[in-house]
Order: sequence, then C-alpha cells, then structure tokens
Amino acid sequence: MTKTHLFKNNKISYSDQGKGTAVVLLHGFLENKSMWNAFIPELTKRNRVITIDLLGHGETECLGYVHTMEDQADMVHSVLQELKIRKVVLIGHSMGGYIALAFAELYPENVKGIVLLNSTSKADSEERKINRDRAIVAVKQNYSNFIRLAIANLFSEDNRERLADVIEQVKKEALKTPLQGIVASLEGMKIRNDREVILHFATYPIQLVLGKKDSVLIYEDNLDQIEGTNVKLTSFEAGHMSHIENELELMQVLLKFLRRI
Repeated sequence: MTKTHLFKNNKISYSDQGKGTAVVLLHGFLENKSMWNAFIPELTKRNRVITIDLLGHGETECLGYVHTMEDQADMVHSVLQELKIRKVVLIGHSMGGYIALAFAELYPENVKGIVLLNSTSKADSEERKINRDRAIVAVKQNYSNFIRLAIANLFSEDNRERLADVIEQVKKEALKTPLQGIVASLEGMKIRNDREVILHFATYPIQLVLGKKDSVLIYEDNLDQIEGTNVKLTSFEAGHMSHIENELELMQVLLKFLRRI
C-alpha cells in the first residue's frame, strides 16, 4: 500500500512491507518505485522492504530546480525517521546507487550494507557533464522523443528485440516523470561528488553489479573503483537494466547478499 510523507512541505510517496531487516530500494533516473515490483514478493519473505519514489519521480513532487544526491539522501533519511527505522540495507539502481552512497556519507551509522546496481561511486567525467547538459537541452526540445531514446539505450542490443514489450512498459512509466523532475535530476547527477573512498573504508558489506554491455556505465571504466577493496562484484552479459535483463539471477544475488548481513 502506498503511503505519503511530508519532506520540506513536499509529498513523498513510498511503500513499506514485510518484517525483518530493513531494506530500502532506490530506483534510478526516469524510473519509479514500481521498478521493484517483481522483487518485492521474494524480498519481503524475510525483510522489511521500503520503496520510495525519489524527488521529481513517480508520485513524489519536485523539490526545486536541482535535486542533489544529498537532497535525495536527506529525503530518504526523513522517511526512515518517520518509520522509526535506524539501520538499513540500501539497494540502488543507477542514480539510486549515487543516492545510497550520499546517504552513507551523510548517515554512516544508519547503513548495514549497500548494493550498487548498475551504478558507480565515481563522479561524472567532464565528457559526461557535457552530455548531461545536452540531455537537458534535448528533453526541453522534445520530451517524449528524449525519453523513448534514453530508455531504449539502457538495454543491450541483444535484448531489445527479446524484451520489446517490457521496454515499451518501461517507456510508459518513464513518461510519467515530469520535465522539472528530469532536469533537476540531470543537474544533480552532474554535480555529484566522487565517493570512491566509501568503497575502501566502509565497515559494512558492499555489492557491485555491472553489465558488460552497458552503454551508460562502461564496464571496463568501472572496474578500477573496487581494486584493493572488499567490494563483491557480479557481472552480467547485458546492459544497464539488470533488474529486467537478468531478473532471476539478480534476485539470487540480492538474497545471497542479504543473508550475509
């Protein structure tokens, strides 16, 4: 059941199900909490699972013209305070992973573990920042075309035909994201801090999941961040959408990780 929480006078939409270890599921850019629907029945068997529509996504309102990763982390913390939950495992897809790391930096005593799903601890490169600015121009010029192209690009070429119907559904969900929410997130991701240090010094387990055919986060460029760390790596022969392209395998990775906690 969907619930609402007020954060800085903005309505935040979230769900809270199950009992056990508290697990917070953080969706990515152009997604919403519904992306986790296939995982909730299994995860709630032994865990308390909280899904949250991030600022400017799903049924959660926009906070401003820039949604920093710190803004998002503060919002997540506010929801957890209302629920009187102190320690959590954070599972974040793409932008959700950036927010999980911002949360870990701001509230380290509240973290039991982190899964970075198709995500990275690195800040945007200069080239990536330029691409964010181009994306902002593109979405302002042609909103629906930008979303359709952006979503298709998240899947590996091998999977685009096989998952054509699912991809159309993902596009429909993405089209619910307001223009302001898209721009505010692009601006926020562009200026996010590098948080690789967390991977080296965290006292809790961290799992990294990457796609070898990811055109958004290039696989080879993201391997060095875990050198000399205790971070566990799982690699799939697919793109940026492991929760869809490798749903069953990912479920097992998440269950195994949660058993370690």
